[in-house]
Amino acid sequence: MKPSVSCVFVCHDGAGRILLARRSEQARDEPGTWDCGAGALEFGETFEAAVTREVGEEYTASPLEIRQLGVRNVLRDDPPSHWVAVVFAVRVDPAAVRIGEPHKFDELAWFAPGELPTPLHSQLPATLALLP
Repeated sequence: MKPSVSCVFVCHDGAGRILLARRSEQARDEPGTWDCGAGALEFGETFEAAVTREVGEEYTASPLEIRQLGVRNVLRDDPPSHWVAVVFAVRVDPAAVRIGEPHKFDELAWFAPGELPTPLHSQLPATLALLP
């Protein structure tokens, strides 16, 4: 097995709120938890192209600004997995945001950083810690 590379993105409105999605019962893991967006980097794709593609697929929006925040080496026991997460902050227009993948997410909502919903995806707190 090899680690995969994932582009993780925290969408924000430029005014302090972040967009989170609740993972549906059909989600790959941790259904019912709130999470930011992410997707695999495809062969030959730039980080920015991957983030643009994934934001469009998951939230039907186009990024207005993309800023790289950092990199995480994610090792998880349950389920066993290993990936390298390149983390981005992405400003989007809240009016353009919709659920683009209803088989993965069943709700989207905007939150102030100190007012996050529960339960959170196990990897979300470490990702949000990279936000300025």
